[in-house]
Amino acid sequence: MIKKVKFTNVKKSAFYATLRKRVDAHFEEEDLSINANGAMWFKAIFFLGTFISLYLLIILGNLSGPIMLGLAILLGVFGAFVGFNICHDAIHKAFSKNQTVNKSFSILFSLIGASAYVWSICHNIVHHTYTNISGHDEDIDVAPGLIRFCENEPVNKLQRYQHIYAFGLYSLAMLSWVFRKDYKKFFQTKIGSQVANHPRIEYFNLFFFKFLYYFLFIVLPLIVLNVTWWQFVIGFLAMQFAQGLVLGLVFQLAHVVEGTSFPHPNNEGNIEEAWAAHQMMTTANFAVDSKIAAFFCGGLNRQVEHHLFPKICHIHYPAIGKIVKETALEFNLPYIESPTFGTALASHYRTLKRLGKYAYLAKKNEPAPEFIPAVSLVKTMP
Repeated sequence: MIKKVKFTNVKKSAFYATLRKRVDAHFEEEDLSINANGAMWFKAIFFLGTFISLYLLIILGNLSGPIMLGLAILLGVFGAFVGFNICHDAIHKAFSKNQTVNKSFSILFSLIGASAYVWSICHNIVHHTYTNISGHDEDIDVAPGLIRFCENEPVNKLQRYQHIYAFGLYSLAMLSWVFRKDYKKFFQTKIGSQVANHPRIEYFNLFFFKFLYYFLFIVLPLIVLNVTWWQFVIGFLAMQFAQGLVLGLVFQLAHVVEGTSFPHPNNEGNIEEAWAAHQMMTTANFAVDSKIAAFFCGGLNRQVEHHLFPKICHIHYPAIGKIVKETALEFNLPYIESPTFGTALASHYRTLKRLGKYAYLAKKNEPAPEFIPAVSLVKTMP
């Protein structure tokens, strides 16, 4: 039985109280809304418009096979971008103060193959509360037995190679989401420590939007496209693999890199840390100075700010990031960041290797290289 986790170190709660006061003051002084501004609306129109245009071009364009394959890959990539830049904020109710707008944009999640309702439980509630806690945070429960993200999990012989095959498994993430994950999560008795008690309308929504997705991306293309069944399968899988890989990489670089921790509750089920301090220890940023990363990742390259302020639209993260970093250093808390996407990816690769190959060698009492975190990733008070 999974115990409900509590964060018990109230001594460090002053960090979040101070930080909230400073962030609130920033928006008041600048006379800004915490929700979408003009730049955010431009992003929403750009990503959604490109996604729809790519879909229509495939369906109506009467193009050659190789061109349609390339467009299918792009469609998958932009499906991930729609999720990052529009749906993620909307499901967190951060896109707009108008909840009808948030609800409408949340429904777009079904157009990229996932249930907004299931995601809101798994991500908004479970992941954001119990970040990197094995047995509670199901975002790190990627492929049990195949991928090991946490020191508390047992290591097996196969995982010696997880730093090689993990990226291939990430590309399968969207296929699992479309055909398996949402159904499995929805009909579990618990998601993490949260009891699953779904409103009746959500049973209808789950199947209705799944069937809508299957019609738009399987049935309709098979009806209107002049392709063989195996050509369709190649295109469909290419779209799913591209979308899954982009989603998987961006999310894993936020929590499974050098410097992040995977705390384990004590016998009473407590984490002896304040919740906000826990977020600083388990979450990482990457490429925060890159305008390209900021534009395409929808703020998910600034997961530290997102985890602390999920109801603030991601368009504001660069501004409040300076406040978060300064306050974290003031309270002697880590602010974990990697300067580029590439360095974060390399850090994730090394972490997979440490938790797989090196952990297995240690288990067998065989020599393994000593793990030394890349000091450039973790910045704390001297």
